Amino acid sequence: MKPAMKWVANRMPKADATTQMALMAPARIEKARAFHRSFPQYRPTPLVALPNLAAQLGVKNIFVKDESYRFGLNAFKVLGGSYAMARFIAEQTGRDVSELSFERLTSPEVRKELGDYTFFTATDGNHGRGVAWAANQIGQKSVVYMPKGSSPTRLENIRKEGARAEITDLNYDDAVRLASAESLKTPNSVVIQDTAWEGYEKIPNWIMQGYATMASEADYQLKADGAERPSHIFVQAGVGSLAGAVTGFFANLYPDDPPVVIVVEAEAADCLYRSARQADGTTVKVGGDLVTIMAGLACGEINTQSWPILRNHASFFVSLPDYAAARAMRVLAVPLKGDPAVISGESGAAGAGCLFEALMEPRFADFKKAVGLDERSQILLFSTEGNTDPDWFRKIVWNGEFPTPRRHYR
Repeated sequence: MKPAMKWVANRMPKADATTQMALMAPARIEKARAFHRSFPQYRPTPLVALPNLAAQLGVKNIFVKDESYRFGLNAFKVLGGSYAMARFIAEQTGRDVSELSFERLTSPEVRKELGDYTFFTATDGNHGRGVAWAANQIGQKSVVYMPKGSSPTRLENIRKEGARAEITDLNYDDAVRLASAESLKTPNSVVIQDTAWEGYEKIPNWIMQGYATMASEADYQLKADGAERPSHIFVQAGVGSLAGAVTGFFANLYPDDPPVVIVVEAEAADCLYRSARQADGTTVKVGGDLVTIMAGLACGEINTQSWPILRNHASFFVSLPDYAAARAMRVLAVPLKGDPAVISGESGAAGAGCLFEALMEPRFADFKKAVGLDERSQILLFSTEGNTDPDWFRKIVWNGEFPTPRRHYR
């Protein structure tokens, strides 16, 4: 039997998310955004409207935040890693992060105060490249461990940023544990990781705040376009840090009428979906090799800091088969006449893949109805990466690998 999208409504008991929600307050996110604006490479990434696709699919608007333009690194991840590193350096040197613009952060004065540091991380590619790039900018070292099956192209892109990087024979979660163990053995080092565990919460929270720069930009751009607040947000999840950041930011921004948030995971690593399906508020781990084309989402253990936000404010959790992300890549890359193209990688297209399943496939009419998608819906998607693995991109978009099992176009 062909794989199919699975979904569950959030019926979990509420968590105490007071601390986590406070961290995602717009005023705090503006602080992260101010830090990112100080970078000479900074430009808000485009918010692309797809009016013709929206009309064909029977919704009011579809907006895509296109992160392929972020700092020339082709993915959003650098937002979290760079901000966490700045917060760490601010703490080490007795400053507030507002005192550390990019120019100050890269100055000989701050480098001398901090000394030599090594930043460790684990990644399928995008996060590690962002950490390596940020470390290189401030004249520091980085060490990056990648799970087995990672793209050699992504490995080389990380090494080009000056990191010591290798593909291990471990899955993602075990690669994280390796990075942590190696950091403990290395003087003047720290782990920059977007998943949390007991005793390691501060840096993942900073990373989530950095990610929320993207959500804040999208809010400003929607308002500049004269759009109402989004009625629906489809956001992908690996460990759940991005999903928690986006969900927390918009729930804070619109406390009386928050958007409906649909959290989308790769079927092979759907720990959030399984936890939501269990419905008691506890988390479920997914082990094994976590094989999926959505490599950036191949994470089997939930970030404990984002989980309370998602328990309280996400509306639906979705487990997505690979073919749905592949179709979304093709739809976005080859748009309807009059709509702009969006070059989205496998993980970047996950949210769009879920949306298109809901709107294109009659068998998901119950999901469409439960979510409330109709002619009034204003939908926000985050294409979190561009073409970060050209070989995979060509196989999927040019050669049609991972075809949709059956299609019901309107």
